[in-house]
Amino acid sequence: MHGPALSGWLLMVLCLVTGGYCLLRARHCAERERTSARAEAVMGFGMAAMALPAVVLTPPRWGWAVYAVVFGAASARALVAARSDAHHAHHLVGSLAMVYMAVAMAPWAASGGHGG
Repeated sequence: MHGPALSGWLLMVLCLVTGGYCLLRARHCAERERTSARAEAVMGFGMAAMALPAVVLTPPRWGWAVYAVVFGAASARALVAARSDAHHAHHLVGSLAMVYMAVAMAPWAASGGHGG
């Protein structure tokens, strides 16, 4: 996460709380909503891991590739789910956004420079 450490910490806490809330929600709902809540919890915890300030933990160069693969798999699962139920389309968009961010934040992507 680039920028001030405080905003990184706040974003990480927000994502952790959101992921925790989704896990709690998954315990008290029907099977269809449980699957959706679990997917949202994975997304929340993944965003928290990506938002962890670099001062605490600098991920290895290959770490971003792992994020891209994990969220790529989540995208494939969301695509299958969205084909049978359009309610899951937002999971597909969210997981594709996570793949994009993992690739954009990778050290080999940042070394190319960026505009102004």
